[in-house]
Formats: sequence, C-alpha cells, structure tokens
Amino acid sequence: MTTSLLADEFEPHRPRLFGLAYRLLGSAQEAEDAVQDAYLRFSGADRAVIEHPGAWLAKAVTNLCLTRLTSARARREEYVGAWLPEPVVTSDGTLGPLESAERRELVSMAVLVLLERLTPTERAVYVLREAFGYGHREIAGVLELSEANCRQLYRRAVQRVAVPEGRFEPAPERREELVTSFLTAAREGDLAGLEKLLAADVTWWSDGGGKVTAARRPIEGREKVIRFLVGAARRLVGDPKYTLVEVNGATGLAAWEGDTLYAVAELELRDGRIAQVRAVMNPDKLEYVRRQLTAP
Repeated sequence: MTTSLLADEFEPHRPRLFGLAYRLLGSAQEAEDAVQDAYLRFSGADRAVIEHPGAWLAKAVTNLCLTRLTSARARREEYVGAWLPEPVVTSDGTLGPLESAERRELVSMAVLVLLERLTPTERAVYVLREAFGYGHREIAGVLELSEANCRQLYRRAVQRVAVPEGRFEPAPERREELVTSFLTAAREGDLAGLEKLLAADVTWWSDGGGKVTAARRPIEGREKVIRFLVGAARRLVGDPKYTLVEVNGATGLAAWEGDTLYAVAELELRDGRIAQVRAVMNPDKLEYVRRQLTAP
C-alpha cells in the first residue's frame, strides 16, 4: 500500500485515537507519540488479518499507552510539586464531542488527576467503558483478558475514583464577566472583589514541575488564595495578556508575556464563584496547547 493510501485509511481514525490516548496518559504530547507509533505498526501490519481498522488501532493505542503508563507512574512519583495533566483546548473538538456535562467531566483536570490512583489496566478499562462506551466483552478483546476480569477491574476502578458530580457551567457571557472581574480584582489587589468572586473553600493548584516558580502544595481557603494572588500580582513584571479559552471542557485562561505562553489555568465555577483553579506553568506541558492557540 502506498504512503498516500495508508494515510487516507489511517487519518480518519486519528482524532478518536488521540482522544483515547490523552485520556489514558494525561499528556497531549505523549498521546501524539502513541498515535504515531500506532500508525507505524499499522503501516507494517498484514492487511489480510485486519478486519476492522478502527478496532485494531484502538487496541494498538491502548496497549502502547499501557506501556507508557508503567514508566510514567515512576516519573510522577518523583515529580516536583503538584502534578497536573497537560491542558488541551477543547472548543475545537480535539477530544471529540463534549456535549454533555458527563463527557466534559471525564476530560477535566480534576478527573484526570483522580485517574492517577488507578493501575494502568484499571485506567484502560475505566476509560474504554466510561468515555467510549465499550462493553466488557469488547474491553476483554482489547486487553486480552477475560470478561469477568474486566468487570472486576471496572468495579474496582469505580470504587477508587470518586468522580465528582457534573459541574454546572454558566452561560458564556456570564463566564466571561466572572473571569474578567476576577482578573481585574487580582491585578488591582481588590480584596473585597476577590472575596466576592472566590468560594469560601476555593483551592488553587500550581504545576511548575520545578522548571518555574510555583506553589508546590495546594493553597486552600479563600483567605490564603487571596494572599497568594495579591503577592503574585505585586511580583508581576511587564504587561501580561490573558485570553479566555475552553480548557479540558471547562472555563480556562491562557496567560501570555508577548508571544510566550507562560500559564494555562482551568477554572471550576460553582454557584457563581470560582471554586477550584488548576494552573499549569511547566513550560514542557504548554507546548501542545501553545500550538493549538497559535494555529492559523
């Protein structure tokens, strides 16, 4: 088969394969690598034994990700500070349709962090079942396990991952108003304004990976988060710009200094206030989302 024909056969599956790999790995760049490795395997495979290319490729990507997850667990145990997934802009359909609150929740940073509690095989079973609607028999075929074993792994995964109830995202105009007000209050050190905008139990996570200055532990509670924001505003140099983006199915902010993207944050809104913020500042984790945001 020519390279052109191979690409024509493979490319329609790429978006779904990337969505699968990202949910399994929590890393967009590693997901791209896994999908490319699957393409190379596909190019060298005997077409006579591939009855359904989509199913064959999903199995290949899943097993490639299982291998990567095993090594990733060791690296994340040594990670400096809080570990967060790589952010992904989702308004362009990169992770597939997210038309329901449940689908958005499954790609949120909060849930991807919870999935780190699972073994690689438990995670694969959970993602295939919850995000892609696979039956236990199909999952057994992908992982080459018994159907009974897959059911047991799924039950165990559900017990270990207490997925929060689907968040309620306000209308776009209200989101923009709330986030703009938050930015203004943070920049100006408006304590009363921040108090109105932040939930009493707000939590702020920062992921700098030891590459940039960032809080290494979660900051919990409105008063502590306000002190942190006021201090950060005083240390700001230059004239950073902020853009409102949809990140991992939720309201997000991208922070720029000139042409350099230096942070992307996912904001969880609850009852008209900001309840949780997960800010990724590790430059290694911003490469994929930077490409998304600067694409023509």
